[in-house]
Amino acid sequence: MPLSPSELIINSDGSIYHLNLRPEQIADTIITVGDPERVTEVSKHFNFIEHKVGRREFHTHTGTYRGKRISVISTGIGTDNIDIVFNELDALVNIDFDSRELKDQHTSLNIIRVGTSGSVQPSIGVDSFLLSQRGIGFDSLFHWYENDGGDSAFAKAVQEQLNTQRLNIVPYVVHCSETLAKRFQTIDMNNGNTITNVGFYGPQGRKLRLNPAAEGLNDRIANFEFDGHQITNLEMETSGIYALSKLLGHEAVSLNAILANRATGAFSEQPQETVERLIKFTLDRIVEV
Repeated sequence: MPLSPSELIINSDGSIYHLNLRPEQIADTIITVGDPERVTEVSKHFNFIEHKVGRREFHTHTGTYRGKRISVISTGIGTDNIDIVFNELDALVNIDFDSRELKDQHTSLNIIRVGTSGSVQPSIGVDSFLLSQRGIGFDSLFHWYENDGGDSAFAKAVQEQLNTQRLNIVPYVVHCSETLAKRFQTIDMNNGNTITNVGFYGPQGRKLRLNPAAEGLNDRIANFEFDGHQITNLEMETSGIYALSKLLGHEAVSLNAILANRATGAFSEQPQETVERLIKFTLDRIVEV
């Protein structure tokens, strides 16, 4: 049955509602970044750019890097934006825009997040790289879709050890794509488990003029242990990326440039250079492996 115009919103030029993209304008390999300005920082390495599309915080460049067709798209910050971006990316490859019906053959995208993050472990220093083996959702996005529960044992341990009930948080845990992760697992890459927060200040335990409701939460996060695993870092998109990729049948991995260490109070003195190194590392691993 065709999807109604209120469910699948297609613009007059044949593009999807928010992203303003047409199906032919994206590649099967997609790099996501939070900051729209970082799209150019990735695409400046392309040998050729065939499409540049931008609307609101969603900017997309599609081109080739060493013969590989790649798209880079900015998601903005937060899992609410991830909900828009990932549903619309999936629609571009798995729904026929003419008939408004699901395609018979499913297309799986390879999606790599290149973002920044803060470590909660003293051993994971600023200017290092970290691959998120698990996304631990302190947001609620996964709960809004029918799902298999994710890694329920890990989620239960998080809930109990961090006492998230006090904050009305029901955490969920989703793993990265093992196949895609293998491309980026080198001696330069830490592996960890990443909490996705719903904000940058109070939800991550920062105090300016407002007091966080969960005093000492970051210490409890740093001391968490389950089945030999620690929680390593905090950011704002990974759990949503892993959740929707799993539900929609895409491969996803989140790569983090560690710019802050919350345990030591340090912040990178060269954040742009660190992000640039991660971008170049990511592009090279996409085409070399």
